[in-house]
Amino acid sequence: MYILVPMDSEAVDEAKITKVFDAKIWAQILIEEGEVVEILHNETYDGFENFSEAVVLIADSENPMPFIELSMMPLVAHTQRSIDEIVEAYLFRELHDMAY
Repeated sequence: MYILVPMDSEAVDEAKITKVFDAKIWAQILIEEGEVVEILHNETYDGFENFSEAVVLIADSENPMPFIELSMMPLVAHTQRSIDEIVEAYLFRELHDMAY
């Protein structure tokens, strides 16, 4: 499964999730069998070769419509900030559905 995350940096170890409009880079994380297989980066959220099934946003106040129109499921990481924290929360179903 591919998950899309707006990030403030391309450096995987230092990058933190950010607001959609503040995203410097988008990370597309491939998770298979509970493990991260690869992390791809792109300057735009729709510039990846593979389809992302979910997008992780930083808050309920973010606009999910561009992602819903692309058939992505919007999830919210209220306390998770790093890629590792987001992946762990996704695997343990700790990311929340958006409160529309």
